[in-house]
Amino acid sequence: RNQRIQFHLERLLFTFAMRHPGLAYSQGMDDLAVPLIALFLGEHYNGAVTDDLDMTSITDEMLSEVEADAYWCLSSIIAEIQDHYTPDQPGIQRMTFRFEELIKRVDPGLHSHFVDKELEISFFSFQWMNCLFVRELPLRCIFRVWDTYLSEEDRGFDAYHVNVCAAYLLRFSSQLKKMKYEEMFFFVQNLPTTDWNDEQIELLLSQAFVWRSSLEDILDREIMRKDPRSSRGNAFKQAIQRLVETTSNIKSAQMLTSEKAVKQTRKSRNSPFRKVFNYISA
Repeated sequence: RNQRIQFHLERLLFTFAMRHPGLAYSQGMDDLAVPLIALFLGEHYNGAVTDDLDMTSITDEMLSEVEADAYWCLSSIIAEIQDHYTPDQPGIQRMTFRFEELIKRVDPGLHSHFVDKELEISFFSFQWMNCLFVRELPLRCIFRVWDTYLSEEDRGFDAYHVNVCAAYLLRFSSQLKKMKYEEMFFFVQNLPTTDWNDEQIELLLSQAFVWRSSLEDILDREIMRKDPRSSRGNAFKQAIQRLVETTSNIKSAQMLTSEKAVKQTRKSRNSPFRKVFNYISA
């Protein structure tokens, strides 16, 4: 936990908000900035950023350079997904709709299970779309995934990310199909991926590439036919509201008595990437 890094993170986000008044600051931008700061800060530690960094050798000038590099990279990423941060978040609505349509096609059994258990896919996919897996994957995996997005000529952080999200979810398809609503609700928000490495990520990216190559045009036409910015937009807002209400109800009724749920929450808080996030944003 370091106040110097916290200062530069806050100044980075403030600068972005001032230079982009149409977007300003939105929830999730800080998540996107953290891996970038860790990346450039890691250059001074042979690429390794941990939660016990010795910052005594890092000058204020070095931190300013880290901040500047992270700022321009963040600006470049957000430039591709600006509609994630405009009113009603049409970009995230579109991605969520696309994600659900993709699940219907590649694993209809899993989609039917979600429908039968009345678990809205937007309950958990919103965070995946908004934070680009920063809260789900270890930092080393984030670098690999984002590197692939950046290498795409178009829509890497948009359409390609949706395919990666689908591949990510389907890794746990057989387990999810055996679960009831409450178990699914907690499981999908804390999938056991904190110890993943490049091997698992390569499998996700490969599967996502196959789906994008074969289904992208089909999904584009489906989105045009069912515009998520109209009726889907209202459904999206209602789903988010239900998520808030459901979370509150479950916490009050069961979190105090469910030892398993408590353990899952603690695992999420103690994940490797969460330690890095807490350290940088302290």
